[in-house]
Amino acid sequence: MPNDTISDFNQQVIEEFRANRGRVGGYFEGARLILLTTSGARTGAEHTTPVAYLPDGADRILVIASAGGAPRHPAWYHNLLAHPQVTVESGAFTYQARAEVLSGDERDQAFARAVETDAGWAEYQERAGRVIPVVALHEIAGGPPNINAGSMGEAIKVVHDAFRRELSLIREEMNKKTQSGGPLGAQLRVNCLTFCHGLHNHHTGEDLGLFPFLADRHPTAAPTIERLREEHEHIAALVEELRAAIGTQDPAIARSEVERLTTELEAHLTYEEQHLIPLLDA
Repeated sequence: MPNDTISDFNQQVIEEFRANRGRVGGYFEGARLILLTTSGARTGAEHTTPVAYLPDGADRILVIASAGGAPRHPAWYHNLLAHPQVTVESGAFTYQARAEVLSGDERDQAFARAVETDAGWAEYQERAGRVIPVVALHEIAGGPPNINAGSMGEAIKVVHDAFRRELSLIREEMNKKTQSGGPLGAQLRVNCLTFCHGLHNHHTGEDLGLFPFLADRHPTAAPTIERLREEHEHIAALVEELRAAIGTQDPAIARSEVERLTTELEAHLTYEEQHLIPLLDA
């Protein structure tokens, strides 16, 4: 594909991604996608590229410099080698990250996890005739996250929708694994555990920050806030049961727990949006 055609395609994806907070159609529909902004290796000018990613725990994600199986590394990879600090847009959040190129067994294990989820990565590797790099993007802590929203109420909905989307992807992956048989697989386990950790952090932040803020300004909301705190405890118990199910390596058991968590979490998120967004945006 000519460079100008690739550039036009990427720009369309970027615009759709930003307009829909991470959701896109076409070639990338249903994929885990970020916008990665790097500084040019020679010019220092910023360049933004849509890149698929893999969850990898609490504080980092993985991106793979496949360039669709091309014989040369993509430009964004050369850029981050020269300037490791990058900007990541996830749809819900925008944050600074530090790029680290994985090597040795760590790289090989991460790439194997990717192949386990999508055989296309192996096809890229075979076609490329080079070792395709795997890069960890470590979030650089810098205070509260930059949520892509115009108000506190909108921020709640944006974050909730990000959890909904990730849980939907995990459910699809669970369904496929149940149908195909075999154990869960390393990457699917990582996806689940990363989701669980993110949900725990979100609820902890609400318990320690958002709920006291609202209780101070809206005393009449005390019953609502107490109910939400109790629901957090209930969901935390479901998360622990999901963690235990993941440990069994049995897709059917894990799928059952994912479905149960999905039902309970959706009811919780909907109730919170109905009652807190009007208070936050009053």
